[in-house]
Amino acid sequence: MSNMDKAFFTEKCKTIRKLIMEGIASIGSGHVGGCLSCVEALTVLRYKMMENLDPANPKAEGRDRLVISKGHAGPTMYAILADQGYFPMDWITTLNKLNTHLPSHTDMNHTPGIDMTAGSLGQGIANAVGLAYGAKLKGDGATIYCLVGDGESQEGEVWEAAHIAAAKNLGNLICMTDYNKLQIDGSVEQVSGLHPLDAKWKSFNWNVFEVADGHDTDQIESAVTLAKAAGKANGKPSMIILNTVKGKGVSFAEEIGFACHHIAVSPEQYEQALKELA
Repeated sequence: MSNMDKAFFTEKCKTIRKLIMEGIASIGSGHVGGCLSCVEALTVLRYKMMENLDPANPKAEGRDRLVISKGHAGPTMYAILADQGYFPMDWITTLNKLNTHLPSHTDMNHTPGIDMTAGSLGQGIANAVGLAYGAKLKGDGATIYCLVGDGESQEGEVWEAAHIAAAKNLGNLICMTDYNKLQIDGSVEQVSGLHPLDAKWKSFNWNVFEVADGHDTDQIESAVTLAKAAGKANGKPSMIILNTVKGKGVSFAEEIGFACHHIAVSPEQYEQALKELA
């Protein structure tokens, strides 16, 4: 990634975090922690790596698609989509309100640019497998991306999806685990540990790449580039494990650890977040 790209992504991620906090503060509470931890990953995908995206034609055939399996990260996608012009910016402050186009969890029937509705945890990656298999059968060249949570990875459906993706040789499927190591009830290891997560995915016959700093856009871009090449070469789906920080970029969220999964955000805290992100 060039220095120009690095500067672009540094500023863009600040913008996305500000929009996330604006939306959540407008209703007074939300999934702050998991929305902030995946900003860099989704920003690199949507602004650089994904192909054939068009805000004027959000359902274009053959476009790359992105499934938010950890559906409570919806506000991150909304911030990006608003910034990319998929819908008016003033929708951000309608988050999760009556008659909104932006429900708390993503819904493809309500929001332009959302490729798949979020269901119960684990269902998103299964849907991503279906999309990748469909794209393979059609031969449209699309790459299907999917964001999975680490707490979500305790769901059995995740591993059923992992099995069928490898069995169907879905080299056009690239998933990412937002490995912030915290979930609603505590640390992932205390609740139901995933270690060694890389070995688990390798045992399901996936390509596996690990990003030491899941907030470093250079590292993320490199991992996605490697995953695309590997999938084309060996026909295996890919998992990118992103080591991230829950609540990244907003001090009062980072400091409370797993408790920032869903929190109240006061007007004063919103102003504090804006200052920190300035």
